[in-house]
Amino acid sequence: MLTGTDRESPGQALAARLNQSDLRDSLDVEELRRALERFGDQNDVGQTGISWEALQQTHPHLFAAAPIYVDAADRLAMARLVAAVERVVALPGWQLRTLAEAPPSARHVPPTACAFLGYDFHLGARGPQLIEINTNAGGGLLCARLLRAQKAGKEGSGACKVDRTVFPGRFDDAEAIEAAFLAMFREEWRLARGAAPLSRIAIVDDTPESQFLRPEFLLFKALFAAAGIEAVIADPRALSLRAGCLWLDELRIDLVYNRLTDFSFDEPAHAVLREAWLSDAAVVTPHPHAHALYADKRNLVALSDIDWLRSIGAPAEDIAVLQAGVPPAWMLSPAQADIFWENRRNRFFKPAAGYAGRAAYRGDKLTRRVFAEIVNAGYVAQTLIPPAERRILVDGLARSLKFDVRNFVYRGRVQLVSARLYQGQMTNLRTQGGGFAAVAVV
Repeated sequence: MLTGTDRESPGQALAARLNQSDLRDSLDVEELRRALERFGDQNDVGQTGISWEALQQTHPHLFAAAPIYVDAADRLAMARLVAAVERVVALPGWQLRTLAEAPPSARHVPPTACAFLGYDFHLGARGPQLIEINTNAGGGLLCARLLRAQKAGKEGSGACKVDRTVFPGRFDDAEAIEAAFLAMFREEWRLARGAAPLSRIAIVDDTPESQFLRPEFLLFKALFAAAGIEAVIADPRALSLRAGCLWLDELRIDLVYNRLTDFSFDEPAHAVLREAWLSDAAVVTPHPHAHALYADKRNLVALSDIDWLRSIGAPAEDIAVLQAGVPPAWMLSPAQADIFWENRRNRFFKPAAGYAGRAAYRGDKLTRRVFAEIVNAGYVAQTLIPPAERRILVDGLARSLKFDVRNFVYRGRVQLVSARLYQGQMTNLRTQGGGFAAVAVV
């Protein structure tokens, strides 16, 4: 837990103190309701299809009322690490290593970058520590809408106009963030298709009507519609290929906003999407190539291997940034099983293709039986970095929850910094008082 030590900078100490002592809520619930239920002021055209009452029943802990305080220097450090990773990933040696181990679908090189990379950090006295990178980073538009409902913010940013309670931190401009999200999809399209018009986007996931983050799918559909782009939400099994194009029934799909967690499109249900990706029948983002370059958990081993980074020509400045912000990680190997077992309490074990903490284990919770199962299963052992904590009020009583900080990134630039409050081993969006949280920079 980050509580304030001699090793902390003044800014870190201030953020830590506020996270422990400032129990006020920054959330205006009525403003959040309006932000989720409609885009713009139109009663009909701007409707998202989200019902606040229904959302309260199905997702009662989706949003946290309290903000997370982050030191401005820590925010800058995260952005610097993101930029360093981007430069390292562009090196031929990095691509040779990561693509050699990648599934065949990841070796198809698209002209696009990758929408919604997510860099997840834990904060502490040593500065932000990178826990993982994701290519299916969810919650970006939900968090942007959450920013519109903060009681403190810039005038004209969509913040609450009724209660101007002053919080000791600055919230980002939600409208600018949403504009950047839209521009990102337009840029992905431009990179692949040039000046051709972008007419239709398909937001694709397995059984999307039952996905936990379906409300965000509806928000994206509304965002695209407000920009004059038709959008549909589709199951990949409903897609077809005809005449070199991707179709949903009689609708030709220009761009696929991919929310699948089958990162290589290897499952039989995703065969059509895989073929569309490999044949460039549609623009697909995020995609298997980006997952191999950024999000495969084996990359955490490479990012923390200083000697290897030097050998591929990584600049000394970038190596220094990575050394400061990426915890050491190793491939779990049967040959060194005894050593890993002895040091398990200081490690976090995660599968190479994992996501959302699934099949991941804290070493101090690991049993001999589970360890024997994962030692040959392609796991990464990362140095354990405990998350910082935030004290909040729940039913009038103060309690502490853990939090992590997510940077939503496009082409090496941070678009949005948000947080998730939770209890337990991993983020879950099902903790009373927890959920997506706005970040206030101090």
